[in-house]
Amino acid sequence: MQTTPIDRWKFALTDERGASGKGYDDSAWRAVTVPHDWSVEQPFAVEHSSGTGYLPGGIGWYRAHVDLAPLELRDGQHVRLAFHGVYKNADVWVNGYHLGGRPSGYAPFSFDLTEILGYAPDDDLVISVRVDHTDISDSRWYNGSGITRAVEIEVHSAVRLREHGTAFTTVSADADAATVTVQHSLVSSATEAVTVRALNELRSLTSGRTHTFETTGELAAGGSAHLVVTTQVPQPDLWSDTSPSLYRLTSTLVWSEGGEERTAVYTETVGIRTFRFDPDAGFSINGETRKLRGVCLHEDAGALGVAVPAEVWLRRLLALQDMGCNAVRMAHNPHSPDLYALCDALGFFVIDEAFDEWENPKNKWWHGHNVYPPRHEGAAEHFPEWHERDLAAMVLSHRNHASIIAWSIGNEVDYPNDPYASPLFDEMTGNNDANKPAAERLYDPDRPDIRRLTTISNRLVDIVHDLDPTRPATLAAAFPELSSRTGLLDRLDLIGYNYKEHLYADDHIRFPDHPFIGSENSHRYADWLQVEQNDYVAGQFLWTGIDYLGEAHGWPIHGSGAGLLTVAGFPKEQWHLRRSWWSDAPVARLVVRAETGAADRKTFWSHPVSRRWDAARGDLLEVLCFAGGDEQRLTVDDVAVPLARDEETGCWTATVSAHATLLVLETLVGGRVVARDELRPPRAAARIDAVVWRAPEEASARCDAAAIDRGDVIQIECTLLDDSGAVAGSDAVVSVEVDGGELRGIENGDLADNAPYSSTSRRTLDGRLIVFVRTPPRSDETRQSTTVTLTATGLPVVRVEVPR
Repeated sequence: MQTTPIDRWKFALTDERGASGKGYDDSAWRAVTVPHDWSVEQPFAVEHSSGTGYLPGGIGWYRAHVDLAPLELRDGQHVRLAFHGVYKNADVWVNGYHLGGRPSGYAPFSFDLTEILGYAPDDDLVISVRVDHTDISDSRWYNGSGITRAVEIEVHSAVRLREHGTAFTTVSADADAATVTVQHSLVSSATEAVTVRALNELRSLTSGRTHTFETTGELAAGGSAHLVVTTQVPQPDLWSDTSPSLYRLTSTLVWSEGGEERTAVYTETVGIRTFRFDPDAGFSINGETRKLRGVCLHEDAGALGVAVPAEVWLRRLLALQDMGCNAVRMAHNPHSPDLYALCDALGFFVIDEAFDEWENPKNKWWHGHNVYPPRHEGAAEHFPEWHERDLAAMVLSHRNHASIIAWSIGNEVDYPNDPYASPLFDEMTGNNDANKPAAERLYDPDRPDIRRLTTISNRLVDIVHDLDPTRPATLAAAFPELSSRTGLLDRLDLIGYNYKEHLYADDHIRFPDHPFIGSENSHRYADWLQVEQNDYVAGQFLWTGIDYLGEAHGWPIHGSGAGLLTVAGFPKEQWHLRRSWWSDAPVARLVVRAETGAADRKTFWSHPVSRRWDAARGDLLEVLCFAGGDEQRLTVDDVAVPLARDEETGCWTATVSAHATLLVLETLVGGRVVARDELRPPRAAARIDAVVWRAPEEASARCDAAAIDRGDVIQIECTLLDDSGAVAGSDAVVSVEVDGGELRGIENGDLADNAPYSSTSRRTLDGRLIVFVRTPPRSDETRQSTTVTLTATGLPVVRVEVPR
C-alpha cells in the first residue's frame, strides 16, 4: 500500500456551493495546513456557547489540488481517499462528483476513487469538502471546526486488505512464549481467482528479534476471504505500562496474476500482552497486579484547538507520566490516531469511548454551566442511523493498539432527567443538581423511560463483542443507584462508576461477579484511598488530566479548570500533590496561602494555593508540603517548624510568618535527603528564559521506532525569572515574532484571558507561557533556520534559533 498525505489545502469560511466543482476558482482562498481548526482562529465572544468555549462555528469549505502524476497509477489498482476525522457534517466532492459525507466529527471514513480517476481529464485531482458546524451548542466541550485530522490517498493493488483488515490478538503470553493470532480480511477487484499467501513478520522494536509465519487462502474474482493464522512467539518482549515493548507486524500478500507474481505490503504496530479485570483482584497486566492511575482527556490544546500535533501531545503525556499517571480515558469520543500511537509507545492504558449521548440529546449549557434553559443540539440527531457504523469505525480502526484495554459505549447516558426518567423514585439527583429548577429534579412520566437505555446498551455491547471479543465492553454510569436495577449494567463486562466511590463497598457485595472501576473521579484524597485500599477497585480516572476549552461556568471563563495541567501543558500545584501520592519518585513541593483561621479554614480545592504571597495582606501564611518518604522536614529562615498531617488534603501543613525570607522542605528516606524545595518571597521579573522543549531521549527513541510522525511544530517554554534565577513574582505581556516559520499560537493557560488566539502577544500566567511555531517541512530542500524573537516591556530581548 502506498499512502500520500494531503496536508496543503485552500480554505474559505463561507458557504459557496459552487466550490464543489473541479473548475471553481479558489485562487483567492487562504492556504492552510491540515489538520486545521478554524474556530480557534476566531475571537472569543459572549454570544457564542459557553459549553464550546465561546468560540464560533459556521460553515467552511476546503479544496485540495492533488497532482496524480507522482502516484504513478497503473490499471487495476484500487485508490481510496481516507479522512481521519472532520468536525462535522462533512460533504465530499472529487472532481465535482459528490461522494457522500459523514455527520460524526470523530469517525474515520473513506471513499473509493478508482472509477472517478478513470474519468479524470488531467493530473489535477480536486477534492472539495464542505463542513457544517452551525450548531455550536452541540456539545458540553470544545470540538473545533474543520478538517481537524489527517487526510490521505491510499493506493492499493487489486488484491488487497479490506480497510482496517488486519486484526492482531494475543491469546496467551508469558516470558517464555506467546500465542498470537493474526486475521486478514481480503478483498479483490481482480478479474480472476487467485491463491494468496500472507507472509507475516513480527519484529520487536525493542530487541530487534523477528518471528515469521504464514498462511494461504483462495480469493475469488471480485470476492473476499478471511485468512487466520495462530503462531507461537518465543521469548516475547511483552508490552506494559512499565515496559511498552512494541512489534512491527509486516504482512506481505503474494499471488500470481496474468502469469506474474504480485505483492502488496501492509504494516501495523502491535503489542503482545495479556490483561484482566478481576472482580476481587482488580486489574492486571501480564499477570502483574496494577492500579490504574488514570485521567480523562479531551482533545484540544488551547491555542491549537483540536488540530494538535503529536509533539504537543507527547509533551503533555510525559508530564502526566512524570506525575505517576499510567492510564487515559478518551473523553467522550474517539480521538486522533496520533494520541493512541503515543499511548502505545509510552505505556499508557486506554479506555476508548464512543458516545456521550445516544438517541436523545443531553442538556447543553450555552450561557454558563447548569444554567436553564439549555439547548439540545448535538450528536443524538444522527445516532439512530449512524451509531453502528460509528462504533464499528472506532473498534476496527483502533483494535490493534496495545494500549486499549476496554471499549466504552457511553458516558453518563443515565444522567437523571437528562433526559431519561424513572418512576422508581420521587426525586432524581445527580452530580450537578444544585442550580437546577425543582421541576428538573422531579419524576416526569412524559420524559423518555430510562428502561429504554438497557435496550440500546445491549445492542451496543453486541456490536463490540462481535467486532472484538478480546476486550471488555464498559460504560461510565452517572446514576448506578438506579441503573443497577434497570438492567443497564447487566451485560457490561466492566462497570464504570462516575463519582460514586461511596457505593464501592456495598456494590462489590451486591455484584460479586462484576469488576468495576472509577471511570470518572474527583481529585479528593479520600477518593484515591478508596482505590488504594481496596483490591477490588481496578483504579480511577480523574476529571481531568488537562484543562480544556468549553464546559465553562460563564463569561469571561472560556474553559474548564478541572485539570492537573493547564491548557498550556504546565503542571498546576494539584499535579505536584498528586505526584506525591502516585509517583515512586521523591517529591518535595512547597505552596502557600493566606492563613484564614480555624473558623474559616478553606479546603485545598476551594481556596487555591500558590508559590507567591504578599506579606502586606496578612501576617501569617499557611504552608502546604507535598512529599512522600519516611520523614518531612520544614525550616523557615533556618528554624525547624513542626508539621501536621492534613488527611483531608493528603499533605503536611504548618503556619508561619508571612514575612519569612526562606522556606525549605526536605524529604528524607532512611535518614537521607532525597528531595528538596526552596521558596522565597516573590520578586519582579528580570529576564525571559526561553527553551525549546525536547522529548527525553528514551521517549523520542520509542516514538521514532514506532514511526510516529511528530510533525514540524516546536514548543518554546517561556518563563519570567527574577535576578536570582527563580520564577518571578510578576507577569508581563510577551510579544512573539517568527522569521523562517509560522506562529501557530501562544498559550498561557489562563482560561479567563480572552485575547484572540490569533494574537502575536499574550500575558504570562504565574510567569509562564508556551509558544507554538511551525517550522518549514523537513522535506523542503530550501528550508532555513527559524528565529523566534520574544520581547516584553522592560526586559531584555530574547532570540531563539531553531536550526534547519
